[in-house]
Amino acid sequence: MRFRHDRRRFLALSGAACLAAPALARGAPALAHIEGGAFGTGWRISLPDVAETGSLRMRVENLLADLDLAFSPWRGDSAISRFNSGAARDMAVSPEIAEVTREALAVADASEGRFDPTVGPLVARWGFGPIHQGRAGGWQGLAADDRHISKANPALTLDLCGIAKGHALDRVTALLLDGGHDHFLADLGGELAARGRHPSGRIWQVGIEDPRREATSLAGVLLLDGMAVATSGDRANGYDIGGRRFSHIIDPTSGEPVESRLASVSVRGATARQADGWATALMAAGDAGPELAKRQGLPALFLFREGGGLRRAVTGRFMQHLV
Repeated sequence: MRFRHDRRRFLALSGAACLAAPALARGAPALAHIEGGAFGTGWRISLPDVAETGSLRMRVENLLADLDLAFSPWRGDSAISRFNSGAARDMAVSPEIAEVTREALAVADASEGRFDPTVGPLVARWGFGPIHQGRAGGWQGLAADDRHISKANPALTLDLCGIAKGHALDRVTALLLDGGHDHFLADLGGELAARGRHPSGRIWQVGIEDPRREATSLAGVLLLDGMAVATSGDRANGYDIGGRRFSHIIDPTSGEPVESRLASVSVRGATARQADGWATALMAAGDAGPELAKRQGLPALFLFREGGGLRRAVTGRFMQHLV
């Protein structure tokens, strides 16, 4: 699988990308686990050891393979790559691709372009992505109806890496619920979704990594009760030149990697797709992220570098779910 949604660590995705990704809290009773690889990262499902997993691993793998074929810009045969490389301004797609595109455009509009699904060529310019052709910017020139996606300019490209991994996690969650699994924690590249309870009877708990590269501890522990969380940051997916950290998150307003004190942002949402898209947007917003999150009513945790430590900024009801 080559989705390599590498723009985030645990959706930085970065190969396993989780930049500042949440991780399973330690010290829990024994669980059953199934896991595998997809999108250039890994996935893991934790559920009661009495659960019948049977063919579950294969069904998850098949689902993720289908989504990779639809959304990955890293493979030339995906639907997104065919749209980007073709001269046609309109292309028939599945209702699912159209729906995710509409959601991406909605986040772009609400975030005032901080989330930009046409940013692919800029991401590639800085060494983080595969969409080398076309023109970045102008997401207003993209459109989607129930079964088509279109572009006003044939040079525009579509990059859904900032939201499609969250969508994939939502699909995995639906697959588990449809299969009768009511209690589980699903982890896809560092984005997490939970339902029901841990076998001990408590709410599922996940750790939020300290985003500083030298740190080995957690920055917090989050209760994940029937919700999802996505984290974006620059810890793992970036490089240093001349004393500057070049993040994989591109600020569409400057065309350059985000340069701010913001080290990571975690967003809690009813769906992983919503959390994923907004984590990308808020990280791109940098120092302006908390104000944007407040205007949108988003529960988010921002971790800013300050001196040798971290400064928290919390919006919405995120604080109520921190242990």
